Amino acid sequence: MASKSALSLPLQPLYRCSKCRTIPILPKQNASLPRRFTTTHSPRQAIAAAAIDFSSQDELPPPNAQNARVVPASPSYFSGRPDFTDNLLTLQALLRKYQTLPTVPPGQAPRVAWRTVSQYRLLVGEPVRASRYHQIIEVLKRLNQIHPAVMPPDLQDAMQIYKRAINPFAVVKRPSVIDEHGRACGIGRRKSSSAKVFLVQGEGEVLVNGKGINQIFGRIHDRESALWPLKATNRIDKYNVWALVSGGGTTGQAEALTLGTAKALMVHEPDLKPALRRAGCVTRDPRRVERKKPGKLKARKMPAWVKR
Repeated sequence: MASKSALSLPLQPLYRCSKCRTIPILPKQNASLPRRFTTTHSPRQAIAAAAIDFSSQDELPPPNAQNARVVPASPSYFSGRPDFTDNLLTLQALLRKYQTLPTVPPGQAPRVAWRTVSQYRLLVGEPVRASRYHQIIEVLKRLNQIHPAVMPPDLQDAMQIYKRAINPFAVVKRPSVIDEHGRACGIGRRKSSSAKVFLVQGEGEVLVNGKGINQIFGRIHDRESALWPLKATNRIDKYNVWALVSGGGTTGQAEALTLGTAKALMVHEPDLKPALRRAGCVTRDPRRVERKKPGKLKARKMPAWVKR
């Protein structure tokens, strides 16, 4: 049991040292002495430097040009592509400013031929990626949908930089016609394959590179793909097909024949275009095999991870 003298001692807070984890004994502070945080009794004398009087401007030293700091004209100066960043920010600011103006549907917007990626790189002199330049094109398309009657002049000047100096209406697709022999020509492509198809009214004969379709395409799926436009429209026995194919493999050549046959069939019967579109014969398939990457087994396949 503790003695009375030990119980009568005042309690002090214990502080544990962070390094040695011991509890040092701190001396008691005398509560009668005032706490001072300055080395002098006057707080004015504790300031390191005297106050500067800005009332008299004549006493200030003249500015030194050698110590001046050059401020960049653009905030994007220290980025990798300052001109591209400034152009994108400028267009986005214009879009926020005029986003409440009336617009027209995308199909009724004025037809504009924008600069390509290579032309824009020559304009700004920076290695801009195609994906980054696509951001500018998306903003330009949205700005181009503003009604021409309320188009602001500053917006027209900003968009004029990205337009090509050509007439977009001058580029007209040459219409396909039926020649003097009754043939309609259609060209189709798929992957690295291309096919030139001549379609003429007949009994359903098919020649590919001067051979029968069974000799060129061994798989049933490829033969059906090549003649799918005629089967989907019930015209398999009404036309003769003579085609020239080159490049790629059998699958690419068969699907190239699909697109070429559909184009030639629409020359004979333009009213079949909705049915051919529903059958998936009109749209060009842009898919290709993705290239192999270094350090990977295929395009995206990685080698097996081994811990040791």
